[in-house]
Amino acid sequence: MSAPLSKELREQYNVRRLPVVKGDTVELRKKNSKIQGTVKGCYRKKFAVYMEHHEKDTSAGKTVSLPVDASNLVITKLKLNADRKKLLARRGNNGAEKVEA
Repeated sequence: MSAPLSKELREQYNVRRLPVVKGDTVELRKKNSKIQGTVKGCYRKKFAVYMEHHEKDTSAGKTVSLPVDASNLVITKLKLNADRKKLLARRGNNGAEKVEA
């Protein structure tokens, strides 16, 4: 499940889309509303992403996170680890030259 990067990240890394990972800061773009929050979890079997600030209250009084499709998200800030840095280096240059991550 991948989501597009924001314009700033796209110019910085020269990559259009990346898989969504827990800890990324994303923006939900659905209709006219724009909700920002961090990813709480990804449920790959259901193709659902759960994020902060996108919840509802049940009749029992509990707060439940609502699932979001990754295509409705835009990644605004990446959670970088060693594997993701390798992925960005590999995809960003299209294999032309090597970049230190």
